[in-house]
Amino acid sequence: MADSKIEIRNLYKVFGSNPVKAMKQVHAGISKQELLDQHGHVLGLRNINIKIRPKRVQVIMGLSGSGKSTLIRHINRLIEPTEGEVIVDNEDVLAMSSDGLRDFRRHKASMVFQRFGLLPHRTVVQNVAYGLSIQGVSQAESSERSQRWIDRVGLAGFEQHFPAQLSGGMQQRVGLARALATDAEILLMDEAFSALDPLIRTDMQNILLDLQEELHKTIVFITHDLDEALRIGDEISILRDGEVIQDGDPQSIIMRPADDYIADFIKDINRGRVLEVRSIMKKSSRATGPKMVLKTPLEDALQQLVNAGKDSGAVTSDDGKVIGKISLKNAISAMARPGRDKKGPRYK
Repeated sequence: MADSKIEIRNLYKVFGSNPVKAMKQVHAGISKQELLDQHGHVLGLRNINIKIRPKRVQVIMGLSGSGKSTLIRHINRLIEPTEGEVIVDNEDVLAMSSDGLRDFRRHKASMVFQRFGLLPHRTVVQNVAYGLSIQGVSQAESSERSQRWIDRVGLAGFEQHFPAQLSGGMQQRVGLARALATDAEILLMDEAFSALDPLIRTDMQNILLDLQEELHKTIVFITHDLDEALRIGDEISILRDGEVIQDGDPQSIIMRPADDYIADFIKDINRGRVLEVRSIMKKSSRATGPKMVLKTPLEDALQQLVNAGKDSGAVTSDDGKVIGKISLKNAISAMARPGRDKKGPRYK
């Protein structure tokens, strides 16, 4: 557990009049559709096991109905499970008393919702300070902390505005500031940016990434958008019909999709902007050519090779030591849209 901030173990959720009885069919392997058709119950989650490391961004993604929002609501027990455990800092959230759960929600885990969840009759500064008032923070400290986060998310000057006077992007900034103001270690973000226009959405992603570089929160981020998942996630878990079908870092998912479903999911991404040289380099201490760090996107690596007129380059560690080699041929091959054969997706 030392390497995990949050560990979800053997988690199941069945919705219906008698979920405990329905679990007999679930354990026997019944499908989600069969459970609904034959027993009138909905399988929300099936045997979820995820370890979330501290100070990282864990993305949970999937299409509508995959179970991702149901999953995140188990972490702070907005939804009670049918079976399983949710362990945070070696404590089972599902075994907490009412008082313990209240303290957990007030101090350890803040949530940002898709539809903002702001109090319409309160101003921006009052909304941001809401969690602090629940914590019992003094008025003076609450005002100082609220103003600091309002400034950080770019809303200085809007303190006395009401939510209805703000754009969608500005409202979500208020929601983010409110969550950060409580100084919670865990940030739960349920489709937090999906209701925003594309340009505003990108802006909010930038704000989140900039803040994370400084704050190092443990963030669980729900999205149905692959580009968003690849951009902000340190780790990604992909759900389908309530089950995790693949998890790993963005590089491994792109290079080694688990099945045709995921291969179809990733087929149209710009691989040159997402894949990094570390994913295709060959280990070597004698490589020559232009030097590039491990996380250099392939698109940038190709440009460096072309500019230098070289067929290969050297990959270096953070301390400048040569640890690998990348070739022009391999980079171009990795960027190409993958082909298929009868056995499924083929990635060269």
